[in-house]
Formats: sequence, structure tokens, C-alpha cells
Amino acid sequence: MSRRLDFLVCPRAWVILAGTLLAGFPASSQVLEYAEDSSSVAFELESAWPSPWGVEPARPLAPVFNQDRIMGVLPDYQTVRDTTHWVGPLSVKEKWILAVKETVDPVNIATAFFTAAESQYGNQTPKYGEGWPNYGRRVYAAQLDFASQNFFSAGLLATLLHQDPRYFRRGPQSKFMRRIFYSIGQLVIARQDSGRQSFNTSNIGGMAMGIAASNLYYPAASRNGTVMASRVWTSLMGGAVGNLMSEFWPDVQQRFFKRK
Repeated sequence: MSRRLDFLVCPRAWVILAGTLLAGFPASSQVLEYAEDSSSVAFELESAWPSPWGVEPARPLAPVFNQDRIMGVLPDYQTVRDTTHWVGPLSVKEKWILAVKETVDPVNIATAFFTAAESQYGNQTPKYGEGWPNYGRRVYAAQLDFASQNFFSAGLLATLLHQDPRYFRRGPQSKFMRRIFYSIGQLVIARQDSGRQSFNTSNIGGMAMGIAASNLYYPAASRNGTVMASRVWTSLMGGAVGNLMSEFWPDVQQRFFKRK
């Protein structure tokens, strides 16, 4: 599950994220305490949705893809916000639709121009050089980076490995720190179509395949181990920030915008 959050992986990102988390920190009267096994650890891997998989829901399900936007701007199609009821798996067609929706969203396309502008300054990666023609190449590369990761993650690997590319929000019924650990953990933990959990091969593998594919169109100066390692780190950081914002932004909406 790739996210167009490259522009957030910078000091400005943490200002936005800190504000979101602090604003979403639940007041003591709102925290739902529940009994916990004394041997459990903070980074728990159990599912965030109570569902006897295969049992038909008693009422119609919500739309497959979330239409709400984080801060009213950032697309959040891949997030399942309410996991307190049965949530069915995506069909093969829906997985590919999700990959396409994330790729062609106007905000994500606009971000490609922003990312290209940042890399244009000082001839950063990809090192095409200066000038408007090379800025166009950077825009093309930035959008192709995102499209290829979506293709491999949400489309190809999610289909072949029967994994769900969505983010299943844990919600305010859980403690604050547990939600943080859970959000970050979902980078490497996936929900199978069967309802079980497994290593998030579709996310990690899709990211790696997308970065490897960029060697086909990146200039020679940007095809080396250091650059690729940096891009892996940026993608992971972007995914972590995206998951945290998906997890806590609805709390901010509820508290400050009285969203029903």
C-alpha cells in the first residue's frame, strides 16, 4: 500500500503530525478501559476488527473505499475507519480499482509536481540536471514511482498473495500508545483475505519492486545502493506518517469539527 506522502517526510511533516496526534489525544473521560492480559506487550499483533470471517453481515456494509480526506485534502481511500463491525475482503477488481484511484487522485498528481520541484533544487535525486526539460522528467519520474508502487503493492502482489491492501483503523476504543504501535506495525503486518494476519509482503515487496523498476528510467547517477536505500527509508517513513494520520485524524474531526 503505497502513499503519496513524500512531501511529508521532512521537518514540516512532524509539525503537522504532532499537531494531529496531540489534538487527537483522548481525554481521560473518553478512554475506554478494558481488561488486558498481564503478559501482553505494547506492540500487539492481534486484529483490530472483531469478525468471525465468513459470517454474513446483518446489515449493508459501508462503501468499499473511504471518501473522506485527511485535513480535507489528502486522499484516504485505503483506510477502513470503522472496524467495529464485519468488514469483507476486497475482490480482485476492487484491489486494482484502489491502485488506480490512489494513482490518479488530483492531490497525488499535484504532489508529483511538488516533489519534482524539491528534487530540481540543487539537482537532487533523480539527478537529471537543471532546466525545465529536466523538471518535466522529474515530474514524470515522481508520478511513475508512485504508480509503479501502487501497481505492485495494491494490485499485483495483493492479488497474488491474497492480502488486503487497506489500512484497518484500530479506533479510540484502544489506548493511545497502542494505536501508535499498531499504526506503525501495519507497515509489516497485513490482513489476508481469509482474515488472518501475515507479513505484509504486498506492501514491502511492492515498494521494493517499484524502487527497483525506477532503475529503468532514472539517470545513472541515481542508480546506486545509497540512493535506493534512501528511497526505501523515505517510503517507509511516508507510510508510517500516513498510517498515523489515518488512525488519528477522525478523532480530530470528531473533537473539533463535530463530525457525525
